[in-house]
Amino acid sequence: MDEGYVLVIGSAGIDIKGRPDSPLQPGQPNPGRVRNSVGGVARNIAENLARLEMPVVLLTALGDDTGGLRVLDECRAAGIDCDSVQIIPESRTGTYLAFLRQNGELDVALTDFEVMQHLDSAWLRDHAGLFAEAALVVLDATLSDEALATVFDLAARYGVRVCADPTTPSLAGKLCPYIDRLYLITPNAGETSALCGLPRAATDLDTAIAAARGLVALGAAIAVVTMGELGLAYADRSGGGFIRALKTRVLDATGAGDALTAAIIFGLLNDVDLDEAMRLGVTAAALTLQSRDTVLHSLSQELLYDKLLV
Repeated sequence: MDEGYVLVIGSAGIDIKGRPDSPLQPGQPNPGRVRNSVGGVARNIAENLARLEMPVVLLTALGDDTGGLRVLDECRAAGIDCDSVQIIPESRTGTYLAFLRQNGELDVALTDFEVMQHLDSAWLRDHAGLFAEAALVVLDATLSDEALATVFDLAARYGVRVCADPTTPSLAGKLCPYIDRLYLITPNAGETSALCGLPRAATDLDTAIAAARGLVALGAAIAVVTMGELGLAYADRSGGGFIRALKTRVLDATGAGDALTAAIIFGLLNDVDLDEAMRLGVTAAALTLQSRDTVLHSLSQELLYDKLLV
């Protein structure tokens, strides 16, 4: 494995998820089940990596409130180094409020991560030394444009590779200036059309492979396009392919893409071949889909390889 830790930079907060007992009826109360858990795209990736026994340092911003304390406690319990996490007085910890369909897939969500404005360029430069010892930097697109530019500047200064999760279609475009500086990018189908003039969102595995190859043509070393129940398409400079999803019962789709990204990174840092890294990702996503938690607490290297898609 590459020496050093994975430096994960981006959002952390609380996920609140509601799943109705029957199709949602607008304008009235709907019976169902509401759950909450710790979340945030960057934080979810960090926890999945930590549960796969990877050393992880998390850079994020939290409010000085009960949600922030909960995030810190659960991250530390999972083995994430949180010594450089910002706690912002009189700010609220980020929240992801999701309404799920009966099948566990996302219907609509609201996100409130205003606190992330505090993870700014000055603060990142004050922690530049963390980049020097990192094996890899992983970020989500909740960072401001200024903070993103600083991350890529520091990564270049210290010669560390960068992976990016585009996070949402509305945020994905922020990554366009940096495609040719990415070691790995992992958009979902809806995010592909926002990335640097790609002609349209991926709609099937053929268009997903075309989108992945398009991102590699723009300079990304590895591009992975996730397609939900269809699986994923991937490409690097030597070619591309696809991995079909494992058929599984979906309890909650939240966090499955973050598990996929983390497991792919785990594979790449352990020098497995690209196809196996993709199969690790699909397997981690399938395991997470079967859990009501955003991150599968029982995830381990042993479980991942025991259930590995072949």
